[in-house]
Amino acid sequence: MLLRQRASGRLLSLNPSLSSSYQSHWSSARLLSTAASTRSARRALPRHQSLGLSRTPQATAPFSSSATRLKQKNQGFFDDSTEPLSEEEAKANLEKQKEAEEKELSEAKSSNSESPSSGGGQGSPESPDGKGSSAPGGSSGSGGDEPGDGGKKGRRSSGERALSKPIVPEVYPQVMAIPIAKRPLFPGFYKAITIKDQNVANAITEMIKRGQPYVGAFLFKDEAADDDVIHNADDVYDVGVFAQITSAFPLHGEGGGLTAILYPHRRIRLSTLLPPGAQDQKKVESESESETESIPEPIPTKPSGEEPQQEKKGDVVASFEESAVSPKSESAQQPYEPTSFLRKYPVSLVNVENLTEEPHDPKSPVIRAVTNEIVNVFKEVATMNSLFRDQISTFSMSQSTGNVTAEPAKLADFAAAVSAGEPGELQEVLSSLNVEERMQKSLVVLKKELMNAQLQSKITKDVESKITKRQREYWLMEQMKGIRRELGIESDGKDKLVEKFKEKADKLAMPEAVRKVFDDEINKLAHLEPAASEFNVTRNYLDWLTQIPWGQRSAENFGIQNAMTVLDEDHYGLKDVKDRILEFIAVGKLRGTVEGKILCFVGPPGVGKTSIGKSIARALNRQYYRFSVGGLTDVAEIKGHRRTYVGALPGRVIQALKKCQTENPLILIDEIDKIGKGYQGDPSSALLELLDPEQNGSFLDHYMDVPVDLSKVLFVCTANMTDTIPRPLLDRMEVIRLSGYVSDEKMAIAEKYLAPAAKEMAGLKDADVQMSEDAIEELIKYYCRESGVRNLKKQIEKVYRKSALKIVQDLGENALPESEALTDEGKAALEEGEKERRDKEDLATESASESETTEKPRVALKVPESVHVTIDKDNLKDYVGPPIFTSDRLYDVTPPGVTMGLAWTQMGGAAMYVESILQSSLRPSTRPSLEITGNLKTVMKESSSIAYSFAKSLMARDFPDNHFFDKAKIHVHVPEGAVQKDGPSAGITMATSLLSLALETPVDPTIAMTGELTLTGKVLRIGGLREKTVAARRAGCKTIIFPEDNMSDWLELPENIKEGLEGRPASWYSDIFDLVFPNLDRDQANHCKICEWKKQHEAKESADKNE
Repeated sequence: MLLRQRASGRLLSLNPSLSSSYQSHWSSARLLSTAASTRSARRALPRHQSLGLSRTPQATAPFSSSATRLKQKNQGFFDDSTEPLSEEEAKANLEKQKEAEEKELSEAKSSNSESPSSGGGQGSPESPDGKGSSAPGGSSGSGGDEPGDGGKKGRRSSGERALSKPIVPEVYPQVMAIPIAKRPLFPGFYKAITIKDQNVANAITEMIKRGQPYVGAFLFKDEAADDDVIHNADDVYDVGVFAQITSAFPLHGEGGGLTAILYPHRRIRLSTLLPPGAQDQKKVESESESETESIPEPIPTKPSGEEPQQEKKGDVVASFEESAVSPKSESAQQPYEPTSFLRKYPVSLVNVENLTEEPHDPKSPVIRAVTNEIVNVFKEVATMNSLFRDQISTFSMSQSTGNVTAEPAKLADFAAAVSAGEPGELQEVLSSLNVEERMQKSLVVLKKELMNAQLQSKITKDVESKITKRQREYWLMEQMKGIRRELGIESDGKDKLVEKFKEKADKLAMPEAVRKVFDDEINKLAHLEPAASEFNVTRNYLDWLTQIPWGQRSAENFGIQNAMTVLDEDHYGLKDVKDRILEFIAVGKLRGTVEGKILCFVGPPGVGKTSIGKSIARALNRQYYRFSVGGLTDVAEIKGHRRTYVGALPGRVIQALKKCQTENPLILIDEIDKIGKGYQGDPSSALLELLDPEQNGSFLDHYMDVPVDLSKVLFVCTANMTDTIPRPLLDRMEVIRLSGYVSDEKMAIAEKYLAPAAKEMAGLKDADVQMSEDAIEELIKYYCRESGVRNLKKQIEKVYRKSALKIVQDLGENALPESEALTDEGKAALEEGEKERRDKEDLATESASESETTEKPRVALKVPESVHVTIDKDNLKDYVGPPIFTSDRLYDVTPPGVTMGLAWTQMGGAAMYVESILQSSLRPSTRPSLEITGNLKTVMKESSSIAYSFAKSLMARDFPDNHFFDKAKIHVHVPEGAVQKDGPSAGITMATSLLSLALETPVDPTIAMTGELTLTGKVLRIGGLREKTVAARRAGCKTIIFPEDNMSDWLELPENIKEGLEGRPASWYSDIFDLVFPNLDRDQANHCKICEWKKQHEAKESADKNE
């Protein structure tokens, strides 16, 4: 009897400690065990109704169950262990159950008499999509024992009504919070969101399974925020929406996640945030409380007079909000928390409260006026945007009253929901509880949307008008061309283009393979329409194909004397480079032809690597082309682009041939050591084919797609150092090293080249302005100590500019009229300008205003002969400022522990000091240590360790009584710590510095040394001896110590570089020790200060004891 009553009547509320899935399955099992009429009625139901699911976005609330004789233990939210009820509780529950069942039977009878007999169900107004569950009479019959008739005979049973239409909870104090970015959600309008956090996705999945898919959606204050969990309540706005998850779809990918469809129901306010981590503490507290309290079995009750309207239509469901009446006091009742199962996930839970609009008068004149204005704006936007038109139609059809103006609050929400406003403005609309204020804010947002739509419509019309005009002009031009072609007045130009290409090809000695490609392309062009897209591609390709100088070469000059004259005119020194060019010319003269070569000039900046390339081209009578590959990362710059790409071009080498119009130019590839590498390819690998004499005879450019002969091209590359050049590329080039200039060479370059050029650029060519040799020497010695002459050139130009300014200021601007101060060249230029002006005035078409505004050409003025300016050593400071370097060396007198080494960088050679000091006094209790600073890299750090070990070994062998290294805390430093230093050639310098400190003997400040040291004291070969020798001479050294294996390099050095220097080769460090410590007192050096200090200390202690 009890089961039958539960099957035919409404389901009783289940204890909220049971999960919704457990409740639905348990209830279904009990329902299946009822009478045959109930089973047949369930079979007649659709699948989604028989399982208790709704067509609306509202998910099923927790179902009731007939567990009236079970009592839940006070455990977790989903713990399902039970215990029997007491006799008093069971009796009280039976009495209340009977009363509820009698009341439901009376309600069913009254509703049966009022329900229509037809079975056509309509969507419930509670359903946001207008579908919802079936209306009264739409289910499978009445609650009797007869099979259902599809709603034709009467109303469904109350049990079936409970399965058909769930109710969205009106009170849901705690929900999981989901932050929303960019724009808020509005009640009644769907929104799809993407959840990337796997924990939040798992929580949503479990919420849907449990039939509690409700969340709170709140807008981020920061537009750039992107998270699925709220960590701080201040990160979001406090007003959001209570939304239902209508569906969820998993995201495909490694990160997981899902896409959820939200349907907001109402506005809520965030009161308390429980961020991830706070739930665990709360769970522990709730479990501790549950041990002392128990939850009584809920008994379904319904307050009189509060039956909802849906219940009359058969759409009643028992939700968790229909609280059970407990026979115990309210203080003993455990509060129901539907989100407690979410505490195991690191998600954000919030306590919320519902918000309702403030009371308003729908007939208020202000509300009516704003409503009408919103409707009018909607009409205007709908005429411009079809998407708005569809949204307005859908919204109008979804209104239950059929009149959108009858519900101004929903109209305001709709206006904000469809507008693309700022997040802050939309949030203000959502937060407004005053309907009149909300409508005005929505109107402002909608007005902005109207302005955007008008602007977009205007832009669209303008673009369409331009396109229409161009199409009309195009068709008219085509018609005109067709008419002229039919009349024979004019051809379309394609025939002339084909003839032009054929004439150009006939003048070139194209190889057979290239000629075949040309013929194929010219035939293709002849059959293409000029309007075809491929026409321009083919025309551009033929244009490039006929501009390459096939078989055309410039007549080379094989005169040795002429080459020497040209090279000496432009550059001083550079003997190695000039000799190599003369060898190249001599070979070409003997063979009668010159093959291409690949030279690479390596040297510091400012020594003339780039400029010598232009002089070589002039000496050989070849065309010159230069391009830099410094920082180049795109291989297409070398090999070209494919023709299929828009705007494709050949590589730089093919462009060089086109510009030079010869097959044998000189191509200078600058900064080859700084070539880059990117995702577009490796340009250095593309240069392997270009710079290989065995392969560049048939170089294949991607654009040309035909072999091009580059074997006659002379390639010259420049680099500061070879360390960054790929080894396969370096092997293909002949490397010629250019060392830095010494003072004598700089002096000659300044007097012969730099000073005359700077004087002419300053406008002082014919003026009596002289710069003495002493001034130039002072500039070189105290202002410009770099390896090259680029900085020296800047300083000389600065001197002459200052001189020009001084002359103009001394004479005054109006001292002489320009006509009297013109030079011969200036007079000629002025006469030519006057003649051109008169010719223009004679033209009849020229207006008077144009002739009046014609400017006279500016010409050079002649400095009076009475002006004399001399720059010497004494007044040089007035032009270039105080000296930068005040002495030749860093140390004029070196203390013990300081030695001068020599380094080789891409800037040339440089003097590098090594300093060693004792950090604390020597005592028997101190422990030895070595600290190294100076921005040293790995190799140099290893050199310092080797030098330290060798120095200790030498002291132990030659000075056994000296225990310096046994107790010394030493700090070694290499100055200029901002510059990275690396290399093995500082080994002997560091060892000498440590030994100088240990022996308390300074090293001669005019001695510089370089060489790699082994643990046994062997001195190994080093590189860059020429640059280091230049640096030693620049630093004022008199003796340079280098490895004996570098003796051949020393002998090859020019005498002007070795002048004033004494070279001392060394094979073992013992040779160096005798050179740097010639007057060393070995007895004094073998003296142990620590032992002496210890004896004095013991004597003092014994004296104290005797006293």
